Amino acid sequence: MPVTYVLAKEFNVAANIIRAQVAPNQIGKLVVELSGDIDQLDAAIEWMRSRHVNVSYTLGEIAIDEDVCVHCGLCTGVCPTEALTLHPDTYKLTFTRSRCIVCEQCIPTCPVQAISTNL
Repeated sequence: MPVTYVLAKEFNVAANIIRAQVAPNQIGKLVVELSGDIDQLDAAIEWMRSRHVNVSYTLGEIAIDEDVCVHCGLCTGVCPTEALTLHPDTYKLTFTRSRCIVCEQCIPTCPVQAISTNL
């Protein structure tokens, strides 16, 4: 089912795909940032649920353990919103929480497991 096409065409909702693990005829996972009019968003979510698509909202936040982080910068390469950056002078990791969409791509990238989610 072309979910993102229907969201755009029928509900005027933009779907920014952050991460997808989807295979034909299998259960998959799609992390999507939706934007549009709130009434259209509600209608689009209701439509997805009527098609047996489980919809859940991100409730957690990314947490970085400063005592464990070695400021290697690997997480900055996978962050789609540039919430994780290296300071240009000190090369220390900087986390801008307001930019984070909790896509969790940084978690498996961290070699010292300094990044997790708080629920």
